[in-house]
Amino acid sequence: MKIVFATNNQHKLEEVRQILGQQIEVLSLADIGCHEDIPERGSSLMENAAMKAKYVYDHYHIDCFADDTGLFVDALDGEPGIYSARYASMNAEKEGNTAVASHDSKANMDLLLKKLAGSDNRKARFVTVFALIRMLHGMECVYSLQFFRGAVEGEIISEPRGEEGFGYDPVFLPEGYTQTFAEMGEEEKNKISHRARATAKLCSELRAKYNK
Repeated sequence: MKIVFATNNQHKLEEVRQILGQQIEVLSLADIGCHEDIPERGSSLMENAAMKAKYVYDHYHIDCFADDTGLFVDALDGEPGIYSARYASMNAEKEGNTAVASHDSKANMDLLLKKLAGSDNRKARFVTVFALIRMLHGMECVYSLQFFRGAVEGEIISEPRGEEGFGYDPVFLPEGYTQTFAEMGEEEKNKISHRARATAKLCSELRAKYNK
């Protein structure tokens, strides 16, 4: 069986492939010749994940799943949320500065810490949502859409710590731990992370559906 993961992130691909094993072949966007910039104009993680999955399904007619992730900080009314990867660049554009690139992790962290300066409430959570779309009854116009959510609670520390991971990992301290995601390394992080939890739910569903 084959299914597309709407990403070209090798780390994400390998994680899912290892969990699913040999019976289900997980393809990347590059594997199916999809090089378009798939739009993410939704107002939630669910909407964005669904848009990506539906785009691939509509254009390539193959079962597909996609994910979206955000960091939600209580003291900032949920910011950066669905705009986590573009947080600093969006803020810079509002101020007339186009020099800050999207997906600039350091700029994103710096802005987050600046906005939280002096705040006693540092509570935050990482959330990942997968959208899975599958053809039903061999008919392209008949399909199912399912969602799988994973979250991890924690707090934002005042200064970055650690060299591993990516994004906001150096400033996110998961609840019950003394190390940030960036300090604990990928192996340990993947045991408890938001994405690992969502991935486990997704893969359980895929094994149940495709390995019959």
